[in-house]
Amino acid sequence: MTNDTPRPDPDALLARVHEEEGRSARGRLKIFLGMSAGVGKTYAMLQGAQERRALGLPVLVGWVETHGRAETEALLLGLERLPPRPVAYRGVTLSEFDLDGALARRPALILVDELAHTNAPGSRHAKRWQDVAELLQSGIDVWTTLNVQHLESLSDVVAQITGVPVRETLPDTFVRQADEIELIDLPPDELLQRLRDGKVYLPETAGRALEQFFRKGNLIALRELALRTTADRVDAQMQVWRRSEARETTWPVTERLVVSISSSPSAMQIVRAGSRMAARLRAEWTVVWVDTPRQQALPPADREYAPNALRLAESLGGETVRLDGHDPVEELLAYARRRNATRILVGKPGRFWWRDRLLGSFVDELVRRSGEIDVSVVSASAEPPPGAAPAPASPAVPPLGWRRYGGAAIAVALTTLAAHFASPFLPHSSIAMLYLLGVAAVAARWGRGPAALASLLGVAAFDFFHVPPFLTFAVADSEFIVTFVVMLVIGLLIGTLTARIRDQALAARRHEQEAVALYSLSRELAATGPAPELATAAARRIGALFERPAAIFLPDDDGRLALAEGTRDPALTSDDERAVATWAFQHAQRAGWGTDTLPGAAAVHLPLATARGAVGVLALLAPADRRPLRPDQVHLLEAFGNQLALALERERLAAEAERARLRAEAERLQSALLSSVSHDLRTPLASITGAASTLLEPDPALPPAARRELTEMIYDEAERLARLVGNLLDMTRLASDSLAPRREWQSLEEIVGAAIHRLGRRLDGRELQLDLPAELPLIAVDGVLFEQVLINLVENAVRYTPPGTPITIAARADGASLELSVADRGPGLEPGEEREIFEKFRRGAAGRETRGAGLGLAICRGIVEAHGGTIAAGNRPGGGALFRIRLPLEAPPRVP
Repeated sequence: MTNDTPRPDPDALLARVHEEEGRSARGRLKIFLGMSAGVGKTYAMLQGAQERRALGLPVLVGWVETHGRAETEALLLGLERLPPRPVAYRGVTLSEFDLDGALARRPALILVDELAHTNAPGSRHAKRWQDVAELLQSGIDVWTTLNVQHLESLSDVVAQITGVPVRETLPDTFVRQADEIELIDLPPDELLQRLRDGKVYLPETAGRALEQFFRKGNLIALRELALRTTADRVDAQMQVWRRSEARETTWPVTERLVVSISSSPSAMQIVRAGSRMAARLRAEWTVVWVDTPRQQALPPADREYAPNALRLAESLGGETVRLDGHDPVEELLAYARRRNATRILVGKPGRFWWRDRLLGSFVDELVRRSGEIDVSVVSASAEPPPGAAPAPASPAVPPLGWRRYGGAAIAVALTTLAAHFASPFLPHSSIAMLYLLGVAAVAARWGRGPAALASLLGVAAFDFFHVPPFLTFAVADSEFIVTFVVMLVIGLLIGTLTARIRDQALAARRHEQEAVALYSLSRELAATGPAPELATAAARRIGALFERPAAIFLPDDDGRLALAEGTRDPALTSDDERAVATWAFQHAQRAGWGTDTLPGAAAVHLPLATARGAVGVLALLAPADRRPLRPDQVHLLEAFGNQLALALERERLAAEAERARLRAEAERLQSALLSSVSHDLRTPLASITGAASTLLEPDPALPPAARRELTEMIYDEAERLARLVGNLLDMTRLASDSLAPRREWQSLEEIVGAAIHRLGRRLDGRELQLDLPAELPLIAVDGVLFEQVLINLVENAVRYTPPGTPITIAARADGASLELSVADRGPGLEPGEEREIFEKFRRGAAGRETRGAGLGLAICRGIVEAHGGTIAAGNRPGGGALFRIRLPLEAPPRVP
């Protein structure tokens, strides 16, 4: 009993298993898609959520925008809602989806409305679809809503239709990852009536919407886009299922046309006919060229017909594919079935009927094996179309062909000579094997045609030299006739198979070289940094592969294109080439040599396009004969361009992210500076003002001790203000790299003593422990700056430790460096504060309530590093903080 059910492809099954394994750990995404606002996407999503709730399944409402619609708000009753996250922006508090709250709750299903929404500045992600992506990666199922105009690929089309630019978009690739897309459809007339009834927007907003975006023609076009997007999604799912189930038969659910061409003068006429047929059928169409070894053996001028036809197909809006193979019918039908094509268009054969009978007809074989696929045959002239440029004359058989066939004849002669010396020792069957070996060698070296000639000559030579009567073609024994026939057939088969293996090896080697080149480029681009270095690496790789100079144009800060350093070629530095590159950059289209735009240019200019626009232009210099690139070469060049564009976009995004980080850091520092300085200035100024006003009042009852206390307060607060201003000035000098230490040979004991003297009464009630060996060497430092380092460290210990606790200053020299430490017995540092505490405006957790701008330790680090040293913080055994400074020691000058 036989089973006719086709067996699935094991590789496809394995890929499907791997895909399902990846999806099992990822949440499921369902998108409610509509043509515009007001069709009921959110309403349908909430209805589905209520149905799940009625079944006892948990649902969490992460974010839903009701727009004040009563029927939508009613569907929220009974559903658990996630509180929004407040975001402060420019003095206004905004409400946003709480991503961290959702991740902490880890619901089985969460509803997140308005997938294309732009988050408020300061959020973790710029777009809400990125929040949804993080939820999916965490294994949380998500239901969301989307209008079709927000798809990146359709935004310009929608803007052209409606006249309203689309500001918020999301990548099509994210939508294609959805597990389910449900189309929420509503006739345009019903939607317009809902608008007039105030069920979509408020009356004053609805009136403007009816005059601008919500015109009936716009809604019809948007509805078609939504339907087509959903249909494409369903079609893609069907194609995946057919491949996984090994369904080779075509399912004609939608028209798909495949146009077959060969490298013949009629190729361009067949392409035009295919374009007209696809327009009538409203079908997708693809032009396929099966490049067989027979076509590869054509003269160069004749081989240009197929590449020219493929370029024409691309200009007419068709897809182009080049296939390698020996059996064009098999390759064409395999591709058509993979694409679920419903019709194949071919040209009527133009050669003599007897050649079709003798060698077989491509059209007849295609019709016989096409099965459920329709085959259409159009008449096409075998002459070049009118107005076409005449092809350069070429000899009937190129010189290289003569050499190949001459080599085959020489190989047969050498085989005959070897057989002559071996004939006394070998039977006739072994002699025949020698000739077959020669045929295989000829096929491997020169291909099928020379192998066929070698087979014929081998049979003739075997008959003439080794079959009696010798030196004549007469055959005495009729049994040898069968030998000749078998020998000829086997020789032809061996030659054909060997030539096929040779051609396949050459094609595999070519594909391997292209893959290796792409891999090498991507690996080098991934390891390369700035844009000029990326351009240099790409130009070097592309130039080596295409064997001609390549260059990269990059925009400057003003948007003008200029050749990147390291890619300058004299032929590409002219103003004309820069103008061509600028046109390609601005219009995002290929221009220059081999195109229909500015074809007289010295190079072809390919825009390096990304989703955010062009980031540069790739230029490839034309060869001396200016022969255009083949379609496969164009595709390879575009693949290189895409790799470079992605790398440049990555570098640009990294630079923008760094600038954004620096801006955010600057804003943080600015706000921290303002808050800290305003507090630290206001407090001493208030004290000074209060004390001074008291002293100015003529109050004889104020005792002298109180007056002295007020005067000391004014002095202390003024000194504190002076220290704050000094710290700010020092920080400014450090930030501008204008701090240049004036190094002199100093005694560390003197620097410590001067610092203690300047601290004065701030050390009252403190036990100061000094551990400074007498044999400490001199150090080359700026005494004033290093004194400030010690003052800041000791003052920091005084501020953050309880009164009465000791402070220790110690120093040690180990020959190559000197270590100076300041330690206390306070609460110490929290874990993770060891490095953060040296940042500007950063204070330790133990001293959040103390006064200070948080600049002292940052100034210490700047001064120490300016001296070539290091400073580190940690906790000392037994409790307390420990700050270590390590300075390199130099040999002191010799004193006479």
